[in-house]
Amino acid sequence: MARYAIGDVQGCYDELLALLDKLKFDPAQDRLWFVGDLVNRGPKSLSTLRFIRNLGEAAVTVLGNHDIYLLRLACEGEGDFIRKRRDTLQVVLDAPDRDGILDWLRSRPLLHVEDDFVLVHAGLLPVWTVPQAAALAHEAHAALAGDEWRAVLAQLWGNQPVNWDDTLTGIDRLRVVVNALTRLRLCNRNGDMEFDTKGPPEAAPDGYMPWFAHPWRASFEYTIVFGHWSALGLRVEPGLIALDTGCVWGEKLTAVRLEDRAVFQVKASRRG
Repeated sequence: MARYAIGDVQGCYDELLALLDKLKFDPAQDRLWFVGDLVNRGPKSLSTLRFIRNLGEAAVTVLGNHDIYLLRLACEGEGDFIRKRRDTLQVVLDAPDRDGILDWLRSRPLLHVEDDFVLVHAGLLPVWTVPQAAALAHEAHAALAGDEWRAVLAQLWGNQPVNWDDTLTGIDRLRVVVNALTRLRLCNRNGDMEFDTKGPPEAAPDGYMPWFAHPWRASFEYTIVFGHWSALGLRVEPGLIALDTGCVWGEKLTAVRLEDRAVFQVKASRRG
């Protein structure tokens, strides 16, 4: 059995099929690990969701910020929310099987730990150990998968607080956890998150660094597999596999076989 971690698909369904063909993927034996952001901006979010859902246990996926955005769109009438003009998600919301798809999506975890690998969309706060991050991710997962998920999502949007505190409770606690796991790129030495910068690490504001470069990162004993940061690109290093290679922007869709770090890529068939 091989495990293939795959970068942000974002509705690039045709490229996903081409990549799986290149992998000679066998759902009876192999497993796919998706770093999240299955949907949005690409042309075939609905096909992507249906396909991955139908893979059953052959696929593991964690939630990304675009996946959570889709779930928030489904909470029409719940709180104040401004929809982004460039999203491509109406086809999912109009689908006859939308409820089943959305229930499946919100039941996906925010973190997956297996052997010495951690699968997450964006990153981990430096102060978190992997067991602590897994416990916090489980808290957030329970809130999103529970009966009150619409009310939770209606309050979840926002950037504050920017740092973790063990005394946090309620929606502030959930917001820090979800923001870190699905939106984190940069933080400072205190662990304060910064959400405005989307460029390469060299563009970080003074005092900020990639979360994985923090000198006191407590998760260093694991290999973190993540996406979210297309300007970072592919990185396969000790303790780190970064997989967002900008397929939706006209670049590539990437997979890495976890057993030997072999890299597989297909070029995008469209421009973002």
